[in-house]
Amino acid sequence: MRIAFIGLGNMGGPMASNLARAGYELAVFDLDSNKVDAVRATGAAAGNHAISSATTAAEAASGADIAFTSLPNPKIIEAVALSEQGILAGLPKASVWIDLSTNNLECERRIRAAATDREIAFLDAPVTGGIEGAAAGTLMIMVGGDKHVFARCKPVLEKIGNRIMHLGPHGAGYVAKISQVVLCYLNSVALSEALMLGVMGGVPAATMLGIIQGSTGASYVADRYGPAILDGSYDHGFALGLAHKDLVLTLELARTVGATLPMCEQVEAIYKKAVDQYGFDQNHLMAVKLLEEQNGTFLRSI
Repeated sequence: MRIAFIGLGNMGGPMASNLARAGYELAVFDLDSNKVDAVRATGAAAGNHAISSATTAAEAASGADIAFTSLPNPKIIEAVALSEQGILAGLPKASVWIDLSTNNLECERRIRAAATDREIAFLDAPVTGGIEGAAAGTLMIMVGGDKHVFARCKPVLEKIGNRIMHLGPHGAGYVAKISQVVLCYLNSVALSEALMLGVMGGVPAATMLGIIQGSTGASYVADRYGPAILDGSYDHGFALGLAHKDLVLTLELARTVGATLPMCEQVEAIYKKAVDQYGFDQNHLMAVKLLEEQNGTFLRSI
């Protein structure tokens, strides 16, 4: 089986490396040649030399049985899919395109229609589990699309995730990913406000975090991101701008399905202000810094 992998960022790079370790013949493409080199080096270290780099997405996809994409946003997904040197220009008939990105339903309909016109099957299969899960191959993969295509591709998906769910028709994977990931951002803001209230009332930050972690407010966010707030690193594992992108996708999905989500609207505004103030590529928990500056108090464990 020949696999193409386009988009080798914080999530895509480790996923492609796991496929390389599994011994698949792999063609990879990314605008950053260093990321391409890292995947090829991983494969070589594992004894898999059947890894090639491509100069375009179309070249990577040429002759592939399955093409994976892991890309930042709908605009880029659509451009990489539909351009003259895009995925669909290279993939052969009867192949499968699996998009691991977070995407909206409008884009999904357009790219799936274009794939169908070329007799290429499409699965939306966004992932969750963070960069640690991507590296370990323990991601959760939420899949929408034809169940027979899913069954055919599942053995490959099992090389990058350990909880792989077929959720239903096309778009179901994207909906599930957006619906679950938004809670991370709401929870991060709520955690920072709870910490701020405690700290400004006289409770040391580390003590306050420990109380939260052992109470009904306990959560993955408190355990994983609380320390990164208290040490001032704001967690390097994800970009602030990408977090805001997810929140924008949440509100787009809400409009599509007719849902009213007032908390999501407030948190999206916070993250937008943080991006405007600190920059797209800053660490995602820099959104907490807005609250710290507003209150003149930094949440630190010292």
